[in-house]
Amino acid sequence: MVSFEEIEEVFKKLEGKLSREDFKSKVEEKVTMMNGLCDSKTAAMLVASEMGLNETIKIKDMSPDSGNVVFAGKVLSISDIREFSRNDGSAGHVVNITFADDTGSIRAALWDEAADLVKIGDIKVGQSLRVKGYIKEGMRGLEVNVGRGGSIEHLDQEVAVNVKPLKINEIKPGMNNLDVKGKVIDIGAMKTFQRKDGGTGKVTSITLGDETGKIRVTLWDSKAENIGFKAGDTVEIMNGYSRENTFSNQTELQVGSAGSIVKSNSAVNYSENITPIADIGINSAYSIAGHVSGIDEIREFERQDGTKSRVSNIYVSDDTGRIRVALWGEHAELVNELDIGSEIRVIDAYAKSGRNEEVELSAGTRTRIQIVRK
Repeated sequence: MVSFEEIEEVFKKLEGKLSREDFKSKVEEKVTMMNGLCDSKTAAMLVASEMGLNETIKIKDMSPDSGNVVFAGKVLSISDIREFSRNDGSAGHVVNITFADDTGSIRAALWDEAADLVKIGDIKVGQSLRVKGYIKEGMRGLEVNVGRGGSIEHLDQEVAVNVKPLKINEIKPGMNNLDVKGKVIDIGAMKTFQRKDGGTGKVTSITLGDETGKIRVTLWDSKAENIGFKAGDTVEIMNGYSRENTFSNQTELQVGSAGSIVKSNSAVNYSENITPIADIGINSAYSIAGHVSGIDEIREFERQDGTKSRVSNIYVSDDTGRIRVALWGEHAELVNELDIGSEIRVIDAYAKSGRNEEVELSAGTRTRIQIVRK
C-alpha cells in the first residue's frame, strides 16, 4: 500500500484535477505496473506528468542531460528578432531572451511561433513566465530552446531574482551579463554606418552616472533607434558587456542585440566630479568649472580626408589656475555666446600636452559645455 503522506507534495501541485483517492489509486497502479522498479514518489511524479503536470526546475539545477525542462523565470533582456532561411528555402525567425530566477540566469532561444510572441508584444522585459523547452549546450553555455514542442505562459506571481546591479566603479573591461542602474546624464545623436556585409547599422551613446562615477554606454541598432528615456531619467541596463576604449583608456558599456535598457523608477544619485585646474594631468578626461579669462577667434581648417571643420580656443580660470581649452567642430561656435567673465562648466574634455608642453583640454564630440552665466 502507498502511504498518502509520501505522495501528498506531488498531489498538491495537481491543483484539484482529481481526488485524493483517485490519485492514490493511480499511483498504486503505476507502482504495480512498474513491478517495484520505482518508489511511490517517483510513481506519483510519473502520474502527474501524464496528467500534464511538469515539475519545474531551478536554473542552477539545469545540466546538458536535463532534456525537456520546465522553469519559472523573469525576463531580463530580449534580443532583436533575427530572420533566416532554412535549407528547404522556408523562412524562420528566432529571438534570444535572458531569464533569471533566484538561483541564476540562462539564455533561451525562441523559434518561429514562440518568437512571434515577442513580435506582437506579448513578451516584455520584466515579465514572469513559465517556460517549457529543451536544454542543450550552446556557443555561450547552456541554453533552452523553445520550439513547437515547447510552451510559454504568463505567471500571476512575480518570480524572485537574485541579480544585484553593479555600481559603475565596479565595472572592469571584459565583463559580461552586466546589470547596471544609473541616471542618464547625456544622450548623443544617432549615427548610421555601413557594415562589412553591406548592411546598415545604427549607433548612439549615452552617459550614465551613479554615486560612484559615470560611464559611457554605446547602444546599437534598435536600442539606438528606439530610445524611450531622456536626460535625467534613471535606466537599468541588463545583459550588457564592457570593454576598454583604447583612445580614452576608459571602460565603456555596450548594449547589443542580447542586452536591454529600460526606464526605471529607482532613485539614483549622481553629481559631477569637478577637478581643480591645478590638478589636471594628461591623457585622461576631466571636468572643470570656472570663468572665461580669454577668447580666440574661430579658425577653419581642412582635415586629412579633405573635409573642413572649425576650431577656437578659450581660456578658463578657477581659484587654482588657468588652462587653454580647444573647442572643436560645433563647439567652436560657442565663442560667439561667451564673454570674458562668463561662468562655464566643461564636462569630459581630454587633457593632453599642448604648446610649450603646457597641459590643455580638448573639447570634442564627447564633451559637454554648460554656460552657467553669460
